[in-house]
Amino acid sequence: MVKKIEAEDSGDFIKFLGTAGARFVMIKQLRASGGIWVSYKGTNILIDPGPGSIVRCASSRPKLDPAKLDAIILTHRHLDHSSDINVMIEAMTEGGFKKKGVVFCPQDALGKDSVILRYALGFPERVEVLKENSVYQAGEFKFRTSMRHIHPVETYGLKFNMGKSTVSLLTDTSYFEELADFYKSDILIICVVFSEPRPGIDHLSLGDARELIHRIKPRKAILTHFGMTMLAAKPHIQAQGLSRQLGIETIAAYDGLKIDFS
Repeated sequence: MVKKIEAEDSGDFIKFLGTAGARFVMIKQLRASGGIWVSYKGTNILIDPGPGSIVRCASSRPKLDPAKLDAIILTHRHLDHSSDINVMIEAMTEGGFKKKGVVFCPQDALGKDSVILRYALGFPERVEVLKENSVYQAGEFKFRTSMRHIHPVETYGLKFNMGKSTVSLLTDTSYFEELADFYKSDILIICVVFSEPRPGIDHLSLGDARELIHRIKPRKAILTHFGMTMLAAKPHIQAQGLSRQLGIETIAAYDGLKIDFS
């Protein structure tokens, strides 16, 4: 019997290896927490490899080979975004035997309380510290960081091009007015943890997402990074409601969602 081998994903795409937000959805694995894989002009980037990222690559259909990675980006050091960073560095560098790739992360992801183990720091070609409102590049992939977010640790969102489309990833933060200015884009990916505001906790709610989508007016908005209350509210139904209210296509990401740009 000949085992069927599925071809790897090809072309320009964004694939959600997980849509879990915050602690409890991650801990219970009600949604996966593998991060976001971006492939652009042959350059492969993994953003925020949380728990199970290596498993989600292996179980992806078609499979994603971490040895093909050219870069790993951490928007911030929290475990739901960074816990698989070391195993993904090892995978990218084929166990550390092939020095390659770039790791981008905020300064507080390194140093005394580093989320990257000391021995793994020497495996990539380089480790670059992210700063606000700066431009970085790995291979054909270029991205810009946002201003610093309002979050307990150093946190930056991202903006990049996929062909003719501008894509922005609005990661964890409390709402503030300047967000809408930076995140103007054709496709807005927005982390929405709460269905209702939770004062004192620095995450966006559904109402915050509604206001940001209204102000940014992307061609498409993609909700992701759901907490328990968002799952209870059924993200796909909430996304349909936003589409009707705002007249802007809004979808709820699911584990394995792939957006093609080819």
